[in-house]
Amino acid sequence: MSICSPALALGSNGHFSSFPQAGTLSARSPHRLDGHKDVGYRRAGQAPRINVTAAPTVDISPRGSADRRVEASDGMAAEIVESTREARLDIRFQAPVHMLVAVEQGVRFSGETFVEGLPRSTLKDLRRKLTFVPADHAYHEWQEPSMLLRATYFYFDPALLPFALGSTQAGALGSPRLFFEDAALSETARKLRRVIEASDIRNSLYFEALCVILVHELARPHAEPAQPKAPARGGLAAWQQRILTDYIEGHLPEQISLARLSALVQLSPYHFCRAFKQSFGLPPHRYHTSRRIERAKTLLAKPDYSVTEIGMTVGFAETSSFTAAFRKVTGMTPTAYHRSLGA
Repeated sequence: MSICSPALALGSNGHFSSFPQAGTLSARSPHRLDGHKDVGYRRAGQAPRINVTAAPTVDISPRGSADRRVEASDGMAAEIVESTREARLDIRFQAPVHMLVAVEQGVRFSGETFVEGLPRSTLKDLRRKLTFVPADHAYHEWQEPSMLLRATYFYFDPALLPFALGSTQAGALGSPRLFFEDAALSETARKLRRVIEASDIRNSLYFEALCVILVHELARPHAEPAQPKAPARGGLAAWQQRILTDYIEGHLPEQISLARLSALVQLSPYHFCRAFKQSFGLPPHRYHTSRRIERAKTLLAKPDYSVTEIGMTVGFAETSSFTAAFRKVTGMTPTAYHRSLGA
């Protein structure tokens, strides 16, 4: 099923022009996009590259500060963005198309996100958060990251959604939403991201079907917000959790003592350890290690560094200790993990 027919794509005038059909589309090999207009596709059996420079996507500055990969279906595009520098990042968007942002990872020391029509947010931990920006609404986010951003941006034309949703559901997508959570929507976004990462032409029909599911999930009537759960007895308060995650993300390569962490949240080391495990499900040392491994996985996705360099970057003095810790968390060695990304 297609979102629209015939196949359409976003044009610089705000309307959709021809995108390659999803059934004959395969992504180029992973590449660096400097700026926000270098988006390429290859149509099977035709010229090796079709440059769709008119498609509006997020504007990221400074240029060259993020790796970007994109795939398209009828009337919809999905783009994976991974920041590559621990420096200020600015992201802007405003176009006559809807945009959904699904953040997989990203924590910031400081920053602000603005969606026209909503109060600004300075939320620091953006992991697993979703943001919906209706057509023609301004979007601006800046951040000083303590964890590099990895997010998927979905773009689709509101004029074409009635073909997939019906007029009533399509009309419901007029209100912005900032940093919400939706398990079904997030799972569909993850599946779409995996299809893009696979760069497998055999998945094109699956990609197109997932696009339809995504817009249906997005257009569902918003459920009543769940009442916040009371903190588990003996666990850390929300402000204590924020302070600790921010500090750990900002000092991943360092040895962090229990005394230092407990002092940050004004607890004795004994009570701190119990409360930390109650809140995070892991003791402080294991949590710190798990965050190091997540940072290492991000670096292993890029060809710029050796395993030894990555291990040292995330705080392991020996390659052997890095390999052992990585295997314990992921079930494979860093080298095997890197190879699996290119499989």
